[in-house]
Amino acid sequence: MASLLALTQTHPRRRLDQGEALLTEGDEGGELYVLESGSLSVEREGVTIATIDEPGALVGEMAVLLGNDHSATVRARTAAAVRVIDDPIPFLETTPLVALHVATLACARLDATSAVLVELKKETQGKAGEQGLLSRIFSAMAAPPAHPGRRVVHE
Repeated sequence: MASLLALTQTHPRRRLDQGEALLTEGDEGGELYVLESGSLSVEREGVTIATIDEPGALVGEMAVLLGNDHSATVRARTAAAVRVIDDPIPFLETTPLVALHVATLACARLDATSAVLVELKKETQGKAGEQGLLSRIFSAMAAPPAHPGRRVVHE
């Protein structure tokens, strides 16, 4: 499968200085970004939850696909460059290889999260409070979205 960098090479480039925010938690989503170079940190409610430093990594897909505001702040850990996809839904509709990348990424993240949760559930066997919390998390993962978001499908 072609890389996201190759599939987005004609899209505009945005350069970020160290410490500059690419996305801010709570702001309206709208663009997709593909990391070209540098390193980004992902923070949710002030907690760093991930580092993104692999060229071709996708950023902003949750807000775009769910039609939600950004769920995290993404900030440049080092000077960085990203490719910007300004109108991502029509782009995904007409570029199936990119849409496949997005679907694969979402599935891989869900699979990794599920595996961690299963391990935590095994480790907390018999601890009622922790088991209750994990049960709530598993239920949330299986439930349909509480609201459909504001995503508009272009036809």
